[in-house]
Amino acid sequence: MTALLVELPRPSVLEEARSLAREAKLPYSGGVAPADAWALARSGQAVLVDVRSAEERTFVGRVPDSLHVPWATGTSLTRNPRFVRELEAKVGKQAIVLLLCRSGKRSALAAEAATKAGFQSVFNVLEGFEGELDAQQQRGHFDGWRHRGLPWAQD
Repeated sequence: MTALLVELPRPSVLEEARSLAREAKLPYSGGVAPADAWALARSGQAVLVDVRSAEERTFVGRVPDSLHVPWATGTSLTRNPRFVRELEAKVGKQAIVLLLCRSGKRSALAAEAATKAGFQSVFNVLEGFEGELDAQQQRGHFDGWRHRGLPWAQD
């Protein structure tokens, strides 16, 4: 049996994210690198919430033990009008929340909406689960959760 080592995040990772967010005038707490997000979630310092659709989680993959509150639903990605209420029901407004989507764009929108609704510490997981498109219009080749070798599972 091998033990999974959990590297704790740098103590200042969230403060650094907040500082950069203030400088960039982001409407939420900031962005966190995938490895830092994993360390924060595994150590219990934050809650990782996947905002992708159920279909994406099923067919593309998901992070073990992450919560799921879709920002948009279905294959047409129709905006979920209950997102903020569902997020509050699962984590509460006082939690440190890390939002993850495919590339970091929808999770940034979700972080903004949650902040406007009164959540105090909502961070976007930079790069997302699959990362940005490359020159061949494919994801996962140079950034993203999976590319970084972080834990994930597929149904």
